[in-house]
Amino acid sequence: MPGRRGRRPAKKKSKGRKALLWVGGSTALVVLVAGVGGYVYLKHLEGNVSTTDVGNAGSSSFSKDEAFNILIIGTDKRTGEGNEGYGDKGSVGHADTTILLHVAKDRSNATALSIPRDLIVDIPDCETTREDGTKTVVPGEQDVRFNRSLGEGGRDAGCTMRTVKEATGIKPDHFMMADFNAVKTLTTAVDGVDVCVEHAVDDPKSHLKLPAGESTVEGEQALAFVRTRHAFGNEGDLDRIEVQQQFLGSLMRKMSSSDTLTSPTKLVKLAEAATKALTVDKPIGNVGTLKDIALELKKVPTKNITFLTVPVIDNPTEKVKATVVPNPSEAPQVFDMIRNDVSFTEVKKKESEKEKKEKAAVAARLEGEKSEPSEIRVRVLNGGASGGSAQRELTYLQTEAGVTKSENGGNAPADVARTTLEYAPDQAAQARALAEILGLSGAAMKPGESVTNAQGLPTMTLTLGKDFKGAGVKLDAASIETPDVEKSTADQKQCAS
Repeated sequence: MPGRRGRRPAKKKSKGRKALLWVGGSTALVVLVAGVGGYVYLKHLEGNVSTTDVGNAGSSSFSKDEAFNILIIGTDKRTGEGNEGYGDKGSVGHADTTILLHVAKDRSNATALSIPRDLIVDIPDCETTREDGTKTVVPGEQDVRFNRSLGEGGRDAGCTMRTVKEATGIKPDHFMMADFNAVKTLTTAVDGVDVCVEHAVDDPKSHLKLPAGESTVEGEQALAFVRTRHAFGNEGDLDRIEVQQQFLGSLMRKMSSSDTLTSPTKLVKLAEAATKALTVDKPIGNVGTLKDIALELKKVPTKNITFLTVPVIDNPTEKVKATVVPNPSEAPQVFDMIRNDVSFTEVKKKESEKEKKEKAAVAARLEGEKSEPSEIRVRVLNGGASGGSAQRELTYLQTEAGVTKSENGGNAPADVARTTLEYAPDQAAQARALAEILGLSGAAMKPGESVTNAQGLPTMTLTLGKDFKGAGVKLDAASIETPDVEKSTADQKQCAS
């Protein structure tokens, strides 16, 4: 796969990989409500689910009216019947496969962000609960691999959730974790998942054998497909992540097909497999909440479910490249978009009646002559956006939008809810041009007086409010194209190479 680099050669035998199939669980749970069973059966399924108390690492409840983030975790621990031969025999269960699933507030889209296990992060101190109910604090560590946020020293999923918040600024609300059997039993329940490979595969380490082209895999063969690192790309972890994302998309399509949804037998198998494989945080471990989450997930169209990986570069402190760090020019925008509920696919923005009337009333401010970007003079203030937003937006304006006469004005006197552009009457042409670049509505344009910049010249003032969605993201858009960030959607059929 172009643009991907292998991290390092496998040293002994490859560790077991585990993709937690969140859509499998959600689809199965939707079925419980729709046609399989009733309250008694739902309580039976609830009894299959294990729970963990993660304290304040997540949210204390689930809301059907808000965006939410679920951390999907797979470990390399040998758990589950028939899995003694997988993974690392002595592993305490590291965070080997991790996906941060963000579901938009309006349910029009979702983003599944894969977090590389070899990403260098700071693991914060975290409180965990022992089996006897007593609590202890596991000390944090700096500049270590992300996968160590689970298992070592008794770290539980709450520690992994805190590490994600520390590394990305995005707080996971809940977590779901499963064993190897999730892949085997869910794929078997739907009579296999369709996959495609560009070249024939014969990997003795994962025992995966496939001919070139399309195949259907289930059970042990499906597990081998998501575990292998040596059959695709440069045999690196990032290539494995891409293959897993393609596999998940295919599984999602299979589960949403009429062949699956109209089969009571398959639906019951899915429900049993999903719940027996799951460990979740206590607030979502009851039947009502699992049902609600499933129904909310069901609203998201597969074409608007985006798979992507944290943008990374090789760790510059290493001579032998074995770990990665976030790409400073790409990762902050990805994190900003997820944090601010912005889609990575094109979705139609919904407008309220109030917004429609407001737009009509101030539309005249956007009409008329527009200056060239090089003629726009503006200072950028941070008035409630995340830290560093003013500088990131300034960099975008200067390097991408051609607004070279721009400067960072620091923090605004006070936070504001909405981004605004203040300008003098003789700067109206500049204001209209900048509004077009930024996607500002007429309501965001505030005619008034100009101020002087560091050179003593009149300049407009752009104040980034709490609605700021990230550098280069138009304020009137619900989504943005993100060049240079590799991504795919759940409705796309792809061949692993």
